[in-house]
Parts: sequence; C-alpha cells; structure tokens
Amino acid sequence: MFKSLIKILSTFFYVGYLPLIPGTFGSMAGIGLFYLIRANPIVLVSFTVILIVIGFFVSGKTEQITQKKDPSCVVIDEVCGMLLSLLFIPYDIKLVIAAFFLFRILDTLKPFPIGRLERLKGGLGIMCDDLVAGIYTNIILQIVLRFTSFKTS
Repeated sequence: MFKSLIKILSTFFYVGYLPLIPGTFGSMAGIGLFYLIRANPIVLVSFTVILIVIGFFVSGKTEQITQKKDPSCVVIDEVCGMLLSLLFIPYDIKLVIAAFFLFRILDTLKPFPIGRLERLKGGLGIMCDDLVAGIYTNIILQIVLRFTSFKTS
C-alpha cells in the first residue's frame, strides 16, 4: 500500500509512465493543475508548497525503491517546477505557453546552478533542479511583464 502511494504520487498519477518524454508530460500535467486551481492564489500557493514537500519525500523514496538515480518515471518534480513557473503570473495562454517552453529549455540545458543541483542525493537532487528551473522561468517572465508592453487578454 505504501509503495503504491509513493508510485502514484511520484509519477503524478502515472503520467511518468507515458512513453518517450515523461518530463514534458509532467510539465503539461503541471499546467493542467495550474489551470484547475489558478482562480484562488492562496490555494495555488498553498497547493504548490504542499506538493513540493510531498515531492521531496516521494521522489527520494522512489529512487530508493527503483535503485535508479533520478528515475525517468518520477515527474512530480516537473509538475512542481511548472507550478513555480506560473506563480504570480497573470493567466494568459501566451504566457502559459511561454512558461512551458522556457521551463523545458531550462530544465534540459540546466544553466548554473541547475546542473549541480541535479547531483545532490535522493529527493533533493530530483526536485531542486526543476524547482530552480521553475524559479528562473518565473523571474524571466516577471521581467518580461515589467519591462515590456505585454498586455494580457
């Protein structure tokens, strides 16, 4: 029972088992979750924080169970990173799409210190690189919003 719950949560309800690009599917799941809870900022922030805490625990446990470093089926990290990317960003489909692509690029290229964070052991290594990619994405979008004439629709 406990292992099943760990698997369900770390793979974000089995999204991590989708073929070829589980991290991208995990990011898309994060957008879906954002869409469902975006109306209430307090719920969005609270849920994001709770999911991050859960993610640290279950991703590390899944690594222990599978005995693989950062197993590809674990996508709760991408879900959390995507949620961080979209926190305090006005809801506009153009911004959501920009956040998605920017997050995926940063998560793939791993600019400093993201690549180093990935080397941490257990849940820290699995979660921290995606969380920082999400924070970088959010900062970039905040700058774009502050210093351009971008208008949300």
